[in-house]
Amino acid sequence: MSSTTHPPVITCDGQGVDPAARIRYRSETLIHAPLHTIWHLQTDVERWPSWQAPVTGIERLDDGELRAGSAFRWTTPVPETPITPATTLVITSTVTHLTPYRCLRWAGPATGEGLHIDNGVHVWTFTEVADGVLVRTEETWTGDQVEADAATSTAYLGYGLEAWLTDLRTAAEKAATGPGGDAPASGG
Repeated sequence: MSSTTHPPVITCDGQGVDPAARIRYRSETLIHAPLHTIWHLQTDVERWPSWQAPVTGIERLDDGELRAGSAFRWTTPVPETPITPATTLVITSTVTHLTPYRCLRWAGPATGEGLHIDNGVHVWTFTEVADGVLVRTEETWTGDQVEADAATSTAYLGYGLEAWLTDLRTAAEKAATGPGGDAPASGG
């Protein structure tokens, strides 16, 4: 799933993650499903809990299609680490950039009992290739608490992003090949 070759920068409308952040993780996966299926799974944030078990709740803070300026609050449990207790993280994300079917970028704080991330910046890109869609993602975290043990924070960020990519691939490929679903992308 994850690749060792990455583009130099993952951006949406020229905007990437926080270049000064000490905590960052980047990954990618090839999904054998149509771009519109993948895009709609990723941007219909209110339905995330239906295909991502780690998302336990979500609330849109605006109406309509996801767009620059849209905001949503979502929750996810996080395990105990050497520097933080197990808690439920409440993340408030605001979309800063969105180009339909190409890229998405959001940012915002995350807070749980005994855990605070001052700002997380998350960028996604979606590129049609011969065998499906290459989905790339990169995220950074900043804040004194998570930066106190950057290695542990990076490991947990990586675990979460890899799980997200796996869940997105599984849901999109199932939707593409299931009853009434889309035909698989070429090579899929």
